[in-house]
Amino acid sequence: MKNATARRGGVGENEAARMTPAQAMRLKTLSEEAYQPKLFEENLTPAEADRRIEALNAEIELANSF
Repeated sequence: MKNATARRGGVGENEAARMTPAQAMRLKTLSEEAYQPKLFEENLTPAEADRRIEALNAEIELANSF
């Protein structure tokens, strides 16, 4: 059924599962700050974006503690 939804111009499953623009901006900033730009990808789910944001925050916090 998801193909029928996409063909009718509705929001498909993949589009609905994309990270928010705020998550994308935060993830891009953090990945650049941590010198890991490959951790930023355009089509992440909100949950995966949150996981990567948390991991990068922890990594940056650790680096700043030295």
